[in-house]
Amino acid sequence: MSNGDEKRPPLTCTVLPTANERDNVRGLILGILRHAITPHRVVVVDDDSPDGTGDAVEQLMRDNGAGAPPGSIRLIRRVGERGLTTALQAGIDLAIDSMGADLVTWMDCDMSMLPADVARLVGEVWKGGADIAVGSRWIRGGADRGHGARARMLSWLINRFAQQMLGRQIRDYTSGFIAARADVLRAVRLRGDYGEYCIDFLVRAIQSGYRVHEVPYVCMPRGAGESKTGATLWDYLVKGRKYVATVWWLSRSR
Repeated sequence: MSNGDEKRPPLTCTVLPTANERDNVRGLILGILRHAITPHRVVVVDDDSPDGTGDAVEQLMRDNGAGAPPGSIRLIRRVGERGLTTALQAGIDLAIDSMGADLVTWMDCDMSMLPADVARLVGEVWKGGADIAVGSRWIRGGADRGHGARARMLSWLINRFAQQMLGRQIRDYTSGFIAARADVLRAVRLRGDYGEYCIDFLVRAIQSGYRVHEVPYVCMPRGAGESKTGATLWDYLVKGRKYVATVWWLSRSR
């Protein structure tokens, strides 16, 4: 945003990629809109969830007096396409190209990232001088209460490895809780398969000269539904291997 743009509050869009989050999505959307500190819209990108997540979003869009102003919610239903990174990018493109967003945030849809914390990230970009704000579990004031000991340890180890290989300017490279200016997102598009996209995005943004600030947040236990992080040690190792490979590739290409 230019200095002229900063005289008015930016239009912020929060992108929510969803897969079977029917019991969480309504409360999350209303919470985000209720805590917003700038004009705010929500874009839900649903991968044709069989539990009816998309139907729940459409119902909220029709409900009068539910706390969601008319036009504040958009829904993308994806049929025959799956994947976290492509869902995020689809939502980002809609927010910037069609809705005119100045600032885009994104987060998980399982209530592990609290709606009130979105406003803190937005404030760090709008008034705090950041081009990108990252919700961080691994700086003072942050914590991970949402995952078991095994998942926390794997996340901590991956982030320590990333810091050693890529630099300590970021402590939570795998956050997935982001706010960024539209010009950043036009220049640095997301790529990757799963959560490793976040490492890649942050590193390339820093290399491009953008200012990245971390904001502490506490990751909470998910609301309803089942975790998509993984249920077994093998799940963690398979996904962790992608993170490690991304860190290694980025360190070699610096």
